[in-house]
Amino acid sequence: MAIVSVSLSDEYLKELDDIQNHYGLNGRSEAIRHAIRSAETEMKEMSDIDGQVEGVLVIVHGDHDDMWMSKIYHRYEGQIKMQLHSHMQNMKCLEVMIISTDSSTMRDIMKEIYSVGKADYVKFVRG
Repeated sequence: MAIVSVSLSDEYLKELDDIQNHYGLNGRSEAIRHAIRSAETEMKEMSDIDGQVEGVLVIVHGDHDDMWMSKIYHRYEGQIKMQLHSHMQNMKCLEVMIISTDSSTMRDIMKEIYSVGKADYVKFVRG
């Protein structure tokens, strides 16, 4: 098995320990493997969609003053049929969008959200 060195902030280290404790895993390496499997499952779900897609996209992010989410919304406003923006505790924002588009564009939307790296939570629920 390969050994990989990873740098993590204190916040991510705490989250890694939380994953380990929550799932009763034997060490941080098992927690990292679990997180990779979860991400792999999510990637497979997105790559398996085909044709026309409708569903709900839920995003939680911080920094209300950062306009990155607004830019994504405007770029894909033809595919986003409804958007709800709500302020949450701790300066977080909740975005709920109803999306109707082709699968390729949906993958582009998700990829763009993830690549910005500012979302705390992202989930697409296909209708």
